[in-house]
Amino acid sequence: MTTLAEHLVELQRIDTLADQLRVQRERSPLRVEFSEATARMRSWEQRRDAIRTRIAELESEVEADEQRGAELAAHLDRLERQLKTVIAPREAEALMHEISTFTTQRDELDIRELEAMEEESTLESDLAAHLADEAATRSALSSADGALSAAVADIDRQVETLAVDREAVVASIPADVLTRYTRARPQLGVVVSRLEGKQCTGCHLDLSAAELDTARADAAETGITDCPQCGRFLVIAMIGSASPQVSPE
Repeated sequence: MTTLAEHLVELQRIDTLADQLRVQRERSPLRVEFSEATARMRSWEQRRDAIRTRIAELESEVEADEQRGAELAAHLDRLERQLKTVIAPREAEALMHEISTFTTQRDELDIRELEAMEEESTLESDLAAHLADEAATRSALSSADGALSAAVADIDRQVETLAVDREAVVASIPADVLTRYTRARPQLGVVVSRLEGKQCTGCHLDLSAAELDTARADAAETGITDCPQCGRFLVIAMIGSASPQVSPE
């Protein structure tokens, strides 16, 4: 016949294992790998978008410069034709100065347009090289996601199995004992300890000779009593099984 002590020890075992699995799920190295792969994918996308944005800006600049260049060329052509018809030296001098100004502007525009086209060409090459890394980057993210999802799913299945086992154990524990166990769990973590020699494995404090006698007397029927030091359930003896190896978290 299974004693209350054995039921409580089994409940503690199930809950401790479930806690460990939940921590394992949240702290899995696979989660770190997934985060790193996600960050690399995000960085790759940001770089791609930045290059494309700059290329679009340069294309707009070149287009605007070409339009402005055409306007300057038209002005220069008009001024040069006008210069051929001018007789007065002062008027000719003014036209030549204007032609020089427009020529300087056109030359500066040509230089700027050439620089923009060179930068655009470089960025096009950079973009091509960057896009070549897309498949590998996405594959790494997909692999990390798959590995993490599989690990989490496996842990969830184990937790679900433990939940079923827990329901069966809980059904054998008196309501008042279960309520006390449940209320103590958030604070103590491990609520069921055992007696090793004269020490409670929960608080690691020694029981006096009188406390030991009282504890053994209290546990005569159920195999369990309360630790006078920490208040945990204290397993004195197990019937039909070895002493539980349960340590506090």
